[in-house]
Amino acid sequence: MIVNEFPNRKISVNNEPYLYFGGTSYLGMASNTEFQKNIFEGLKKWGTFYGSSRNANIKLAIYEEAENYFSNFLGSEDSLTTSSGTLAGKMVIDYLSRTTKKFFHYPKTHPAVLHPNSLSLFLNGKINPLLQNDISEEIIITADAILALETQPTSFDFLDAISPQKKITLVIDESHSLGVIGKHGKGVFSSINSNKLNRKILISSLGKAFGISGGIIASDKNLIKEISAEPIFISSSGANPAYLDAFLKSDNLYKNQRRKLFNNLDFLEDILKPNNNFQFNKKYPVIYSTSEVLHKKLLQNNIIIARFKYPTYESYMNRIVITANHTKNDLKKLSNLIN
Repeated sequence: MIVNEFPNRKISVNNEPYLYFGGTSYLGMASNTEFQKNIFEGLKKWGTFYGSSRNANIKLAIYEEAENYFSNFLGSEDSLTTSSGTLAGKMVIDYLSRTTKKFFHYPKTHPAVLHPNSLSLFLNGKINPLLQNDISEEIIITADAILALETQPTSFDFLDAISPQKKITLVIDESHSLGVIGKHGKGVFSSINSNKLNRKILISSLGKAFGISGGIIASDKNLIKEISAEPIFISSSGANPAYLDAFLKSDNLYKNQRRKLFNNLDFLEDILKPNNNFQFNKKYPVIYSTSEVLHKKLLQNNIIIARFKYPTYESYMNRIVITANHTKNDLKKLSNLIN
């Protein structure tokens, strides 16, 4: 379906109105008028884009301000903004692959942090035996904080089953959790404190809950320093400075939108009847349906959800996304049809 406007809670397809329960604008920031005002102010100060290397002789102060904020917010020693979450993932994986050859991935991990020679973390439902031998070696484990088609955060208890001989670097993709999951939307990065870890690295898109173009890498100071010296970082443009400026000025807006979102989720939990054909967790704004007919029924009743073939899944996904902008009547209509 091709639309000619941003798909907020309502969209028009062939001049017919639909409710929209797709996308990833969990906090509804992309269409928030107050946030757009902050974007406009940022554009006046920083221009529409700054297409220069971050290592050029002229450096914009907004980058350091934003990265200091993210370091404090995420509980990391340092952080680095990039032009996209995918680029952030590629930078990290490319950097790590030059010194470490053993990569393992949690099932259905996002392609942004999936090394081409990565091995499965689990075999036949159990931890990969290669992680339990006594060989002393460095390994990389990549995982999503919450999988794109799931409603519960990833459990990192599997770390307990890994041999103490392994020097583990954990790379976590927080693209679908940052701004939503955890205290104040901090995600899961700061809550993973396993003594099995030698290093942990966060990568994330900023374009989902936060509603701005760009990506973020967060970890220890040494890793951030080394990645910022990588040719791919030096030769690429940074995140949009106007958007970073708006982000820093919108703390109260984010808090208010997050409050609205969780009010919606509480309301939905009260009216949605449990069913084996879908997963719903009131702490996360997604209903994931395994039904092959639900999306058709919803479409017939002028509701559009996210349905397409995702790269790391075998079948089509049916992802019903709740945002801060949906109304109680929107949720009633949705739940009545699902029920």
